[in-house]
Amino acid sequence: MIAFLRGRVLDKQPNRIIVDVSGVGYDVQVPLSTFYEVGEEGAEVTLRVYTHVREDALQLYGFLTDLERQVFERLIGISGIGPKLAIAVLSGMDSREVIAAIQRADVARLTGIPGIGKKTAERIVLELKDRLMKLASPVEAGVATGAAASDRLREDLLSALQNLGYHRPQAEKAVDVALKSDADANFEQALRSALRDMMKH
Repeated sequence: MIAFLRGRVLDKQPNRIIVDVSGVGYDVQVPLSTFYEVGEEGAEVTLRVYTHVREDALQLYGFLTDLERQVFERLIGISGIGPKLAIAVLSGMDSREVIAAIQRADVARLTGIPGIGKKTAERIVLELKDRLMKLASPVEAGVATGAAASDRLREDLLSALQNLGYHRPQAEKAVDVALKSDADANFEQALRSALRDMMKH
């Protein structure tokens, strides 16, 4: 599974860029927000990647921020919403706006996105309203609070540990210990600390 790419932009088109990583070109589908921000051909780029495996294809979806990737993963977890539609949602709205619209149950705002009908918008709100609470605070001022950033870090760490096979209750204890011992730790430092704690038990 490819989860991260760092290289240079070889070619870019709306919703798609080719990233040259040491001579290997990766074809990555991206939302428009990422397309606009990656820079021109030759620019260095770092992407969070979701690898989508199908019987007939392996597709990469790339995002400049981990928040975008997390919103994308939650969207495709909804029955009837595939990666292309999830990319369309993130192309039509900033990831924080998506979260805010879902938290406000703003079906009209979501149906303004091409490909999203009223029933799909209502299903997104119904299934994600509670699950997105910890990703970001409602975005009225457009700036995440320190508390929201802290919540996101905690959720990122829990997600990483669960992906490694640890049970959530066990992961929660280790993450809380790691964050308490160093409140200013970044993701990698806190993850290492949490893993050290888990290996003691």
